[in-house]
Amino acid sequence: MARLSAGESVRAVASALDVAPSSVVKWSQRLRETGSCAPAGTGGHPPRKIVDAHEAWLLERIKTPFTLRGLVVELAERGLKVDYRTVWAFVHRTGYSFKKRPNSPRSRTAPM
Repeated sequence: MARLSAGESVRAVASALDVAPSSVVKWSQRLRETGSCAPAGTGGHPPRKIVDAHEAWLLERIKTPFTLRGLVVELAERGLKVDYRTVWAFVHRTGYSFKKRPNSPRSRTAPM
């Protein structure tokens, strides 16, 4: 960045550093915007979508029988558009799990 400040062209700096001119341009833009040409942070998790009133409603709703796709539809009707995976992650976090046959007798092939 010192070379750019001294008056060298973007292409000359890029050639000297053996990088693409677009990289030098992006570094200089970042320097102007943030005061530093250090890279921005990476990683992290996006914020959860099911929060506050929707979370309270959903915690109450999952006490009765449900399907995940049905919950997606019900949330959309309440004004929160989320996908199947988001609802699955929420239900999984609350400790619920999928049981195929909770009240049926044992199968005949299972040992007694």
